[in-house]
Formats: sequence, structure tokens, C-alpha cells
Amino acid sequence: MQALRSSIRAATRAPACGFQFARNYSAGKTYEHILVSSPKPGVGFIQLNRPKALNALCTPLILELNAALRDYQADKSIGAIVLTGSDRAFAAGADIKEMKDLTFSTSYGNDFIENWSELVTFLKKPLIAAVNGYALGGGCELAMMTDIIYAGPKATFGQPEIKLGTIPGGGGSQRLTRAIGKSRAMEIILTGDNISAKQAGEWGLAARVFDTPEETIEAALTTAEKIASYSQIAVKACKEVVNKSQELGVRDGVEFERRIFHGLFGSKDQTIGMTAFAEKKKPEWINE
Repeated sequence: MQALRSSIRAATRAPACGFQFARNYSAGKTYEHILVSSPKPGVGFIQLNRPKALNALCTPLILELNAALRDYQADKSIGAIVLTGSDRAFAAGADIKEMKDLTFSTSYGNDFIENWSELVTFLKKPLIAAVNGYALGGGCELAMMTDIIYAGPKATFGQPEIKLGTIPGGGGSQRLTRAIGKSRAMEIILTGDNISAKQAGEWGLAARVFDTPEETIEAALTTAEKIASYSQIAVKACKEVVNKSQELGVRDGVEFERRIFHGLFGSKDQTIGMTAFAEKKKPEWINE
């Protein structure tokens, strides 16, 4: 734990890349805009790495992010994933240079940024965002696509698209409203004002707020490691039923939850878990 804390602390002082871990995940695979590693057992770690652009999101970065997440999704040794940026910016927004010259026909005809929220569809494993610095526009939207948000003391969220003569395009109007309520979301989106880390915690946008950037990363990794220690079958089911609560009414949601609950009695891990509990032993999951 002390070694991990030291590596995080040292990385936060590195102006070029922010937080880094030396060991690459998947030997031989490198990316231009992201860094990948596995700093804890069962945990995948992805760091956005466009430091000169404050990790502004662009299509090449998103394609790399989706590719790395698909690899983690397919890897049975990975049970949870942490996504972060640098101490200055999780992602300061979308890369305006990429979109400023688009027309309606090119953006609509080519489904521009549709693949930016692709991870919500295919990723079944828990994804935790460790947000330090700016998470604005597309960066805020990316954070809200994850399952849990941990915020550092200077984390700043917002949807400032109104200042550019447009609106959120990556789900910001929908997810922010569900997270903090209509009135607050309407105020933020219409004014372009930001949300502080303290507000994010109080309003329910962030699950927890930490005192330092290092604590934010370390806590996200610790939570991911804990999740990864459980049955992957049960974890997948938990994520599925919670996400369904955002789509269904309470009655339909409870019925859906009950069906998934019943279905888990067909898994081997349910038998392992309940037997171990009855016998006061530690369960040895087989993820089946």
C-alpha cells in the first residue's frame, strides 16, 4: 500500500502525464492517447493521456478507450476498471478543433460522437471514474457514463456547451438530470456554470469526495479491487439491475430485479457463496 501511495504521489508531480503506473497491461499493446496498466489484482486501470490538450476528447482517443475497455471486458482476470486523467484534468471537454467545421450533413450523416457512449452498451464490468481537475462538456459526460464517480478536492464538473452555441451531445442533458434533478441540471446546462467537487458530492453526482488527488486514485483502486474480489456473475447482475432502475418504473424494476435474483440460483457461485456463509468459510468464487 505504501509503495502504491508513493508511486501515485510521485506521478502527480509529473507535469507531462499526471498519474502513471509502470507496468503495462497486455504486453506489447500501447496506445497514443491512453495508458493502461493493472496496479492491483483484478483491476484494470486506464489513464487518459493528452496532457497538452488537458485530455480533451477526440475520436482517436475514444476509439482507443473503447478498444482497451473491450480487452478488459474479455479478460476474465479483470473484475473492475478505474478510469482517470491527470491531476489537472480528467477531460477538459471535447476537442473543438475536431468539430468546429462540421456541417449538419456530415455530423448527422456520419453519426458523429455516437461511438463516444458505446461503452455504456457493451461494458458489463464496473467502471469507476477517479476525477481530478476539469471534467467539462464531454469530460463530464464521460464521467457520468461510468458506474461510480470519485472526486478529488479540485474536481470541476460542468456542461458549458451553451457558451459555444450548442447543447450537450454525449448524454449530458439526460444523465445529469437523473443524477442531480431537473432544476439543478437545467440551471447548469442553461448557464454553463460549473459544479464544484463539494457540490458534486452533496448533490449525488459523485459518490465520494477526497482531500487529495492521490487519495482519489487510491480509493478508486481500492474499491475496484474489493469489487473484483467478488463473484463476477453477481457483480454483473448488480450492475444490470441498478442500471435498469434508470429505465423502468419501480414496479417493473422490482419485477426485473426479482427475475435476475431467481436466475442467480442457477449459478455455481450462489451455491459457493451461501454454503461458505453457512459453514463460516471464505468463498472461493469460480465466476460461473
